[in-house]
Amino acid sequence: MPVTIHPTKNHLKASEALTMNMGREEILAHMRQHDVRFLRMQFTDITGTNKNVEVPASQFAKALDGEIMFDGSSIEGFTRIEESDMLLKPDYGSYRIDPWPSHGVEWSDHGQVAHIICDVLDSDGLPFAGCPRQTLKRITAQAAELGYQMNCGPEAEFFLFLRKEDGSATTETHDAAGYFDLAPVDLGQACRREIVIALEALGFEIEAAHHEVAPGQHEIDFKYGDALGTADKLTTFRWVVRKVARDMGLHATFMPKPIYGQNGSGMHVHQSLFTAEGNSFYDEDAEDGISDIMRWYIGGLLHHARGMVAITNPSVNSFKRLVPGYEAPTHLAWSMRNRSPLIRIPARRGLGTRCELRMPDPACNPYLAFTVMLAAGLDGVKNKIEPPPPVTGNVYRMSERERKRLRIKSLPADLGEAVTHFERDSVLREALGEHIFDQFVRAKKAEWSEYISVVHPWEVERYLTTL
Repeated sequence: MPVTIHPTKNHLKASEALTMNMGREEILAHMRQHDVRFLRMQFTDITGTNKNVEVPASQFAKALDGEIMFDGSSIEGFTRIEESDMLLKPDYGSYRIDPWPSHGVEWSDHGQVAHIICDVLDSDGLPFAGCPRQTLKRITAQAAELGYQMNCGPEAEFFLFLRKEDGSATTETHDAAGYFDLAPVDLGQACRREIVIALEALGFEIEAAHHEVAPGQHEIDFKYGDALGTADKLTTFRWVVRKVARDMGLHATFMPKPIYGQNGSGMHVHQSLFTAEGNSFYDEDAEDGISDIMRWYIGGLLHHARGMVAITNPSVNSFKRLVPGYEAPTHLAWSMRNRSPLIRIPARRGLGTRCELRMPDPACNPYLAFTVMLAAGLDGVKNKIEPPPPVTGNVYRMSERERKRLRIKSLPADLGEAVTHFERDSVLREALGEHIFDQFVRAKKAEWSEYISVVHPWEVERYLTTL
C-alpha cells in the first residue's frame, strides 16, 4: 500500500517562516531559499470546490503582484464566456510550502511546491461579486463596523474508505471502530496521524484527532480563529485530508451521509463575537453567564436557520443526515449542554463562552457558510431577536404537540424545501450579494430537479413487483 512521506527537515525548516508576516519581497526570497519551483494560486468556486492556477518560478513576481489571469467562464457560478477574464490577488499571509516532497513520493530535483490563497478580481482589478472569499470579507467588515469579530471553530468529520485495485473509491470501511476507539480496531489511526503531521507543518494548531461514531468515520479538530482565517484553513484541511488518504491507498470523503444506517458527517461550528474588551457572549453578572448579545445572536441563527440550511447543508445527500435517530439536529431549539437541539451552549464561560451550531456539514463552502451564520447572528443582535426559552428535554422524543407548545419548528425536510426558504430570506440575499445568491439558487434548483426525476434503486426494490 502507498504511504505518505513525512515532512522532511527541509520542509519543517521552511515552515518556520509561517510565524512571520512576510511581504512580497520576503516571500520571493523565501521561495528562492527553499528551492520552490511551482506556486499554486488557490481559490474556490461557489460550491466550495478548491481550484488553482499553478505557475512556474519565472512567474512568481507576476503572481504576487496579482497579474495572473484565468478563464472564469469554466468555473461554477462565475461568469459568462463573453466576460470571462479574471485575476487572482494573493493573500500574502496564506503563503505556505507544501508539507511533503515534490510529487508526494520521494525527493525530486524539480524542487518544492508552494501554495497561496487568492481573492478573485474582475479583469479591471475590482473585486468580483462571485468570489466566496470576498463575500465573507465583506460581512466580517460589516461586523467590524459594529465593533465585532466573529471567531469560530469547526469540527469537520470525514470518512475513510478502501479503494478498488483500479483506484476507484468504494464505501467499504477498513475498520469496525466506534467513538474514541483505539487501534487495532481503529485502523484509521495511522492515516489520521499523517494528516496531523502535514497540517502542523502548515501551521495548524491541532487540538485533537479521534475516531468518530460510525465505522470509518474520523474527526480532527484545530484551534478556533477569526472567520476568514478559519475558512482558509478549512479549504486547506479538506485538500490535505484527501491528499494524505490517497497516498495511503484510501479514499477520504466529506459526503454527509455515505452509508445508510450509520451516523453522517457533520461540521459543528462553535462561534462567538469578540470586541476590544473581550468575548461579548459572556456576562459574569448573568445567572447563566451568557449576555444579551449572545441570546440575540442565537435568536438570529434560529430565525434564519430554515433558509440558512441551504448554504450550510448544500446537497441532496445533506438532508439524509438531518433525520431523527442519528444525533443530527432536526428541530429549531437551543439548550445548555443538551445535544439534541440545533444549538448547544457548552459549559465553559469567560473567553470560552460560545454557541455550537450543529446542523452544518463539511460539504458546504466554508466562506459562504460563515457568511450566512454571521449575517443571521448580526441580524439577531441588531434587531434584538429573542429566542424561545432553552429546552431541557430530548427534542427527538417530544411529541409534535409538545414541540408546538414550546414553539419549536423543524428544519426543511429536503434540499428543495430548503432552497424555497432560502429564496425568501432577504437578509441572507443581501449578505451573499445578488450574483452568488442567484447562481447558487439556480445550481441547487437544477440539482434538486435532476434528483427527483431519477428512479433510484430503493424505488425499484420497493415497487417493481408490488405495484
